[in-house]
Amino acid sequence: MQPDSISHGAVKTEAQHRSDICTVGRWIHDRGFVASTDGNISVRLGADRILMSPTCMSKGMMTPDDLVIIDFEGRRVGGTRKPSSELAMHLLIYGLRPDVNAICHAHPPTATGFAAAGSALDKPILCELVIGLGTIPVARYGTPGTSELTAALEPLVRGHESILMANHGVVTYGPDLLTAFLRMETTEHFARVSLVTELLGKQVLLSGGDVEKLVAARARYAAGAQLAVPVPADDLATAAAGATERVTLTRSELDALIDEAIRRDRSIR
Repeated sequence: MQPDSISHGAVKTEAQHRSDICTVGRWIHDRGFVASTDGNISVRLGADRILMSPTCMSKGMMTPDDLVIIDFEGRRVGGTRKPSSELAMHLLIYGLRPDVNAICHAHPPTATGFAAAGSALDKPILCELVIGLGTIPVARYGTPGTSELTAALEPLVRGHESILMANHGVVTYGPDLLTAFLRMETTEHFARVSLVTELLGKQVLLSGGDVEKLVAARARYAAGAQLAVPVPADDLATAAAGATERVTLTRSELDALIDEAIRRDRSIR
């Protein structure tokens, strides 16, 4: 699929995308996913433009006018501030994934702890994660803002929607900005649950059969989801309130999967 065959968030105006980026910036800042001026956020505006957060600015303090527009050669074509120093990472992901229209990079503490430990989040201990993200790998360390980082990420971008970056942080992406943010939130949530199980000294993993069923459910979801179409909402809060309506896996199917996993967990105990 060619990049120009995707709507690239065109359902929304540039002004709405600017507002959305600032909203997500406040969300990741308020949740403690970033500190100081850390993190970066972008949205694909079209086949040859992305809208991006600036460098050296708190993501919780951005205004729409602070954002910059970059072309796919990495040149600033709009705005007065400098783009994030990790622009190359965003360009890499957009180049490899024409279905991706938004990217979030942050340093959520628990997930970043796993990244610093070189530990992937790849154990099937939560059915929701298997359905939502599959596995979350660790990319080897690369100096931020250099080709080392993009080289470390490149082998993983096509097969995942969330990647831990060794000794650095997390990058998530998706068809729209709300999805990219929610994947960041899910990654941190899973990291916290994983940490608790490790502290307790016990992890009850889903069986191979359970995982196969969840992977099949994930495939049905992916096949039915309109991944190339951004959320047609006036703002992210409205989109979040109606997010469950976009899932093609029925509630009864999901409940059945969860109930089966719980029963198996209890039988193991």
